[in-house]
Amino acid sequence: MSAVGQDRLRDLSSDLVIQVARLVRDVRRNSSDLPASATRLMSLIDELGPSTVGVLAERDRCSQPTMTGMVKGLVERGWVDRTPHPHDSRAQLVDLTDLGRTVLTDLRRRHSALIAERVLATGHTEQELEAAVRLLADLLPPHPDDTTQEGPA
Repeated sequence: MSAVGQDRLRDLSSDLVIQVARLVRDVRRNSSDLPASATRLMSLIDELGPSTVGVLAERDRCSQPTMTGMVKGLVERGWVDRTPHPHDSRAQLVDLTDLGRTVLTDLRRRHSALIAERVLATGHTEQELEAAVRLLADLLPPHPDDTTQEGPA
């Protein structure tokens, strides 16, 4: 690829990151009454499965005390619970409750309805949306290995 082609690829890649971030913020703002941190944490737990606070903090790039506070808030709402770690008596695993899964599923439905509405309103096709989803999925690293068996949180 030529230097000009590489520059264009970098520019478009930068534009993609900016547009994806804007889209996520706009969808959250227009279809959710939940704090972004709660949505992010519930999605992370859904992705990783039962995890220690330490793993969640590492994946969310925050401190353990910050994550402990976020988990506590979701526990108080009944959206996550803590259970003893099966291999480390000093640690607990954090997982979504049935209510938390329902809240997250409802939120994702509202997000998808908003995007579907916009896709139709802009005249884009199902095939274009499918290609965009495939591209974004290909750009992400593979699904993380199970990290729930790590040490204490």
